[in-house]
Amino acid sequence: MLEIYQFLLGACQSYYEALIDAGANFASSPARILIDFVDPLIVAENIAYADSTRYVTIRDFENELRDGQKGISGIGSRGKGKY
Repeated sequence: MLEIYQFLLGACQSYYEALIDAGANFASSPARILIDFVDPLIVAENIAYADSTRYVTIRDFENELRDGQKGISGIGSRGKGKY
């Protein structure tokens, strides 16, 4: 199935599990902590620049996030780049 849209949902201390169950590819905050405002941008950037043949997971960029998988996590997504 072709993924047309990517969903990054939530804000600080969101109900992470419900957001993932609702269809989000990535969401904040599994540990119910305050996340850095830049973290969602890092997720979006990594998906946008990854080649479309590549499946991107949180492990690909968790070291770029302030709190790693405690702040944002998810199921992954196909890259959107056309390189």
